[in-house]
Amino acid sequence: MPEPLFWTSLKLSLVVALVASLILLLLGVPLAWLLAFRRFPGKSILEAIFLLPLVLPPTVLGFYLLLFLGPEGLWRKLTGLSWAFRFEGLVFASVLFSLPFALTAYREAFLALDRNLLEVARTLGVPPWKTWGRVVLPLVWPGLLSGTLLAFAHTLGEFGVVLMVGGSIPGKTQMVSIYIYDLVQALRFEEASKAASVLLFLSLAILVAARTLEAQGRAWKSTT
Repeated sequence: MPEPLFWTSLKLSLVVALVASLILLLLGVPLAWLLAFRRFPGKSILEAIFLLPLVLPPTVLGFYLLLFLGPEGLWRKLTGLSWAFRFEGLVFASVLFSLPFALTAYREAFLALDRNLLEVARTLGVPPWKTWGRVVLPLVWPGLLSGTLLAFAHTLGEFGVVLMVGGSIPGKTQMVSIYIYDLVQALRFEEASKAASVLLFLSLAILVAARTLEAQGRAWKSTT
């Protein structure tokens, strides 16, 4: 069995991934709706900015976030708070790094909607909030949940960004991916293997759940 420090790191990773996923759900859904159905000047540039973490090296993104959240950063000047090497900084960095994964899944779910249903609801004078509750959410919830699970799994295994922003403080900012890296650096391969296998099966289970939800979503739409 992995040592107690592994479970501490895993618990921190799960909590960071859970909080970041909930924030992404609240932030990403209206943003994805805006990008899916609205046209406005600068939309392509805005989309490129949101998708930038997909192509930017994690250490580069983490470096800029460290400057932003650090004691001399802009975040400290604006709020009086320094989030570098803290739980809040890990969550902030995880939200930014996983945003493209959640945003892409949410937008695809909205684009798959039958727009005739929305047009009929608008023509009949149905309030937008009621259209969301009775038409939109029942059709897109599998896609939204699948995207949230993917963002959760991605945050759980993130390394470069969280290492730059949070460092490797055992029991405070050491996430499970960094814990495994430290074991390898210390040539403790057997312990690293045990810890990595737990993360492997956990990530696989999350991906299976996400794909199952996507399949259920397609089956549900085909019967409606």
